[in-house]
Amino acid sequence: MAFKTDIEIAQETEMQHIREVAKTAGVDEKYLEQYGNYKAKVDYNILKDMADKPNGKLVLVTAINPTPAGEGKTTTTVGLADGMRKIGKNVMVALREPSLGPVFGVKGGAAGGGTGDFHAIGAANNLLAAMLDNHIYQGNALGIDPRQITWRRCVDMNDRQLRFVVDGLGGKVNGTPREDGYDITVASEIMAVLCLASDINDLKARLARLVVGYTYGGKPVTAGDLNAQGAMAALLKDALKPNLVQTLEHTPAFVHGGPFANIAHGCNSVTATKIALKLGDYAITEAGFGADLGAEKFLDIKCRMAGLKPSCVVLVATARALKYNGGVPKAETGKENLEALEKGLPNLLQHVENITKVYKLPCVVAINRFPTDTEAELKLIETKCKELGVNVALSEVWGKGGEGGIELAKEVVRLCEQPNDFSFAYELDLPIKEKIEAIVKRIYHGDGVNFTANAEKQIKTLTDLGYDKMPICMAKTQYSFTDDQTKLGAPRGFTVTVRNVKVSAGAGFLVALTGEIMTMPGLPKVPAAERIDVDETGKISGLF
Repeated sequence: MAFKTDIEIAQETEMQHIREVAKTAGVDEKYLEQYGNYKAKVDYNILKDMADKPNGKLVLVTAINPTPAGEGKTTTTVGLADGMRKIGKNVMVALREPSLGPVFGVKGGAAGGGTGDFHAIGAANNLLAAMLDNHIYQGNALGIDPRQITWRRCVDMNDRQLRFVVDGLGGKVNGTPREDGYDITVASEIMAVLCLASDINDLKARLARLVVGYTYGGKPVTAGDLNAQGAMAALLKDALKPNLVQTLEHTPAFVHGGPFANIAHGCNSVTATKIALKLGDYAITEAGFGADLGAEKFLDIKCRMAGLKPSCVVLVATARALKYNGGVPKAETGKENLEALEKGLPNLLQHVENITKVYKLPCVVAINRFPTDTEAELKLIETKCKELGVNVALSEVWGKGGEGGIELAKEVVRLCEQPNDFSFAYELDLPIKEKIEAIVKRIYHGDGVNFTANAEKQIKTLTDLGYDKMPICMAKTQYSFTDDQTKLGAPRGFTVTVRNVKVSAGAGFLVALTGEIMTMPGLPKVPAAERIDVDETGKISGLF
C-alpha cells in the first residue's frame, strides 16, 4: 500500500476561507488582518475585550527524548484537537512557527508561518547590533568594551560558517574591527521577548532591558541605553499579533513564535496561548523536544511568567523512539524488537514521573502509532504503563486524522477534570547554582553540576548585578537527559557541565549553556534542501 506524503495530503485539502475559520473560533472580523485567503493575524487587543470571559483548560503536549527522525508532537497536538472537536468540544490549537534552518536542514517541513514574523525578529535583532557598533564608531560615549559585547547578529538559517566571524575590517571608515558571530533567529533573545511579551508596552519595556554588552568598568549596557527600543518595537508591532490558520479538518489554530527548546525556551507566544484559552474550552499547545527541555521550560518559565496553570499533560511516545533509547540504531527502529523496547521504557517513565511527581500534573502517555509498529510492541508499552499506574492511550492521528485521536481526546477530557496541585521544579529566590542543580537533580536525575571556572565567574557577576532571581533556561542536547547526546534511556551517575551562564534580561531568564550545545546549528551531510523543488505551477515538493 502506497502512502501519500504529508505535503501531498496538505496540498489536496480544500481549505476554508480564513474568515470562516475565524467565525468558528469566535474571532470578530474587526480583529482580523488577512494575509491572503487562508491566514490572518489577530489583533492582541481582543484579549482586553474578553477579559471577563473565563479561561478554558490548558493542555500541554510534550514527549520523550526524540530520535533524530522526530516523534510527532505537532502531529499529535493537531490530531488531538481534531479528535476533541469530533466528540463535540470547543477547542483551539496554539503552536510555534517553523524556522527555515531545520526546514532546509533535517526536518524538511513544519507547521504554519508565512506572515513575515521571523524576518521582523531578525531585522529588530540586527538593527540593535548595527546601532551598537555605530555607537562605538561615533565616539563610544557609553564606554562600551568591544571585547565584552554579548549581542550577536542573527540569520534564520543553519549556517555554521557564521558562528564566529571578524567584522569591521577595511579601515577606520568601516567600523571597529572585532570578533563577532551569528545565532540562528530562533535563538535570538528578540524571539523570546516576542513570545513572552503581553502587549506593545510590555514589549518595549522588555526590549529596553536587553543587555548588549558591558562597559570597561563592567557595567551592563542595554538597548535602552542606546535608545533602540522604540525603533525595534516599530519593526515588531505586527509580528506581535498571533497568526490564525487551520488544521486539515478546519480546527482553528494559532501559529506564533518559534524559539528552539534546546537553546531557547521552546514555546509559542504567551499572547497566542492566552487568546486560545479565552476562545476555546480547551487550548492545546506544545513545547519543543523532550519533556526535559520544552515541558520544563513551559512549566518553570512560561507558566510562571504568564500566570498559566495547565490542566493536563500529554506525553508522546513512539515504539521506534523507545527502541532507539533502548540501543537500536535509527535505521533498524522499524523492526520489531521487544527487548530493546522494554530497555527504552525507563526514558518514558522518567518523563512521566517528572510531570506527575515534580510538577504534580495529570499525565497521559499518547502512543503515536507508526505503520511499522507491531501489535506486540503497542501491547507491551500499554501493559508496562498500566502496571505502574500510568495513563495511556493509543493515538492513530497520523494515519486517521481526528478519528484516530478520539481515544486520546476522551482521556484528556477526563484528566482535565481532575484537580491538580501544580508546582514548579525550583523557587526563584534560590541562588543561581541551586536552581540549575535543582533542574539537573530533579528533572534529569543527575548527581550534580560541574561549573567551569568561566561559569563560576559569570554567576558571581550576574548575582552582583542583581540578575540572580530569574528562572533558568537550560541549553542542552535534546537527545539525552544528560549533556552528552550519546547517553540514551534514563542514565544515572552523571554530572552536567555548565560552561557559560548569560543573562537574557529582556526575556527575563538566565541561559545556562551545557556540553557542546550551539546557538547556530549547521546543515547535515545531506540537507533536506537537496530534495526540495518547485514546479511551473508553484507546487512545492520534497518538504515532507
